[in-house]
Amino acid sequence: MDFLLALSPILWLVLALSVIKMAPWKACVAALIISLGAGMGVWGMQPNYAIEAILEGVALACWPILLVIVAAIFTYNLTLHTKAMDTIKDMLTSVSHDKRVLILLIAWGFGGFLEGMAGFGTAVAVPAGMLAGIGINPILSVSVCLIANSVPTAYGSIGIPLVTLANVTGFDPMQLATFTAIQLGVLNLLCPWLITITAGGGMKGLRGMTMMCLGAGLAFCLPEFVLSMFVGPELAVVAGAIVTMGTIVFLAKKFPVDDPEFAMPSQGGTSVSTSKGINACLPFILIFLFLLFTSKLVPPVYSFLMQFKSSVPIYTGEGGAPYTFVWVDTPGVLILLAAFIAGSKQGAGFGEMLALLGRTINGLKFTMLTIIAVIATAKVMGYSGMTNQIADTAVAATGTFYPTMAAFLGSVGTYITGSATSSCVLFGKLQVMASQAIGASETGQAWVAAANATGACAGKMISPLTIAIGSAAIGVKGADAQLLAFAVKIYIPFVIFMGAVVYFGLAVVG
Repeated sequence: MDFLLALSPILWLVLALSVIKMAPWKACVAALIISLGAGMGVWGMQPNYAIEAILEGVALACWPILLVIVAAIFTYNLTLHTKAMDTIKDMLTSVSHDKRVLILLIAWGFGGFLEGMAGFGTAVAVPAGMLAGIGINPILSVSVCLIANSVPTAYGSIGIPLVTLANVTGFDPMQLATFTAIQLGVLNLLCPWLITITAGGGMKGLRGMTMMCLGAGLAFCLPEFVLSMFVGPELAVVAGAIVTMGTIVFLAKKFPVDDPEFAMPSQGGTSVSTSKGINACLPFILIFLFLLFTSKLVPPVYSFLMQFKSSVPIYTGEGGAPYTFVWVDTPGVLILLAAFIAGSKQGAGFGEMLALLGRTINGLKFTMLTIIAVIATAKVMGYSGMTNQIADTAVAATGTFYPTMAAFLGSVGTYITGSATSSCVLFGKLQVMASQAIGASETGQAWVAAANATGACAGKMISPLTIAIGSAAIGVKGADAQLLAFAVKIYIPFVIFMGAVVYFGLAVVG
C-alpha cells in the first residue's frame, strides 16, 4: 500500500496526461498537491520542510533549467525573426537531389543540432516542416524525425537533462555525459541506417548509401563521446551534429548518390554566399564558442567566471545542502548574450529583441509552470521518503536485474512529460537509491543514473507531446495514431537493447 501511495503522483500523471488528456501544467500542479498530501500525511513530512522542498524545486527550475529553455527558444525565434532560418534552409536543401541524403542531413544532422541548441520539440517540428516543404511525404517527414530525435534527447538543449541529473544525483556531469555517450554508442551508429531504411521504404533504401550512413553515424558518435569526456554534456550533441552535417555535405559532394528512384525535383533555391551563410548561423556559432571557451577546457576563464556564484541554504532538513546559483558561467546567460550580439549583426534592434524575448517568455508560461511543478514534486517526493519507498520496492521486485529496468523507467518519465529533463528530475534520485540497494559502487550508481537519460531517448519517440508537435508541424490532422503506431515499433527494441547495455555494462563499471 505504501508503494502505491509513494507512486501516486506518477500514477496520476500517467492517468491525467495519457487518458484524461489534461493540460500538462494542471496535471503537474495536481501531482505536486498529491505528493504534499502523501508526504505529510503518510511519511510525516513537516510542513516547513515541505515548503522548503518546494522552494528548492522552484530555484532549480528557474536557475538554470528555465533560463536555458527560454534562452534557447528565444535564439531559435530570433533566427525566424531575422529570416536567418530561411537562409539555413536554402543551404541545406542545395546539398543533394537524393531524398535519402536530404533526409539524413536535415533530420539527423540539422535535427540533432536543433536538439542540442534549443530542444523542446524544435528538433522534430522544424526538420519535419522543412522536409514536408521540399516535397517529402508529411507522415514520412515526421517519422524519420522521431527516429533522428531519439538519441540526441539524452543531452537536450545545451546538455540540460544531464546537468539537471547531475544536480539531482550529486554526480559529476562529465561522468554522466561520458556514460550516456557509451550507452548510446551503438544506437548513434545505427540511427542513420534506420532513418535511411525508413526513408527508402525498406532495405532498398540502403542502396548506394553505405558510406553515407557509416559516415553519418561515426561523425555523430565520436565527437559526442570526446566532448562528453573532456568538456561535459553542454556541447556534445551540438559538436556531433556539426561534424555530421559537414560529413554528409562532404560525402554528398565527393561521392554523390545518384539513384533515380529516390531523386528529388530541383528546389530552385537561392544560392547562398559564404558570408551570408556565416551571418545566418552566427547565433549558433557564438553559442558554441562562448560555451567552449568558458568551459573547463580554458581554466583561467572558467575559474574567473565561477567566482560569481552564491550558495543559499533552502532545504534545512535531513539530506539538504545549500543550493548554488552560478550567475555568469551558466549556459542560459551565455546563450542570451550570443543571441543579442548575433541578432544585432543580423539587423534586429535591441528593442525588437527585447519584445521578442517577452513574447517568448509569454509563450512558454505554461511550460514554465509545468516544469516548476514537476521539479517541486520530485523534491517533495525525495525529501519525504517517497522516492526511497519506490526504489526499495522496485529492487525487492527485480533484485539484481533492476538495471535492466533503469532505461525503461527513464523512458516512462519522458513518455509522461515529453521532457528528458523532467524524467531525470522525477526518477534520477530513485535510480541512485535503487542501484545503492543492489550494492553498486559509486561509479556503478552513476552508470545506472545515466541510464535514465539514455531511456529518455526511447520515451521521446512515443511521447504524445512529441507526436503532437510533429503532427502540428506538417498540418496533418489525425496523424497522431499512425505516427504512434510507427514509433512503438522502434521504441520496443530500443528500450530492450538499452536495458541489456545497462545491465551488462554495470558488471564492467561496478
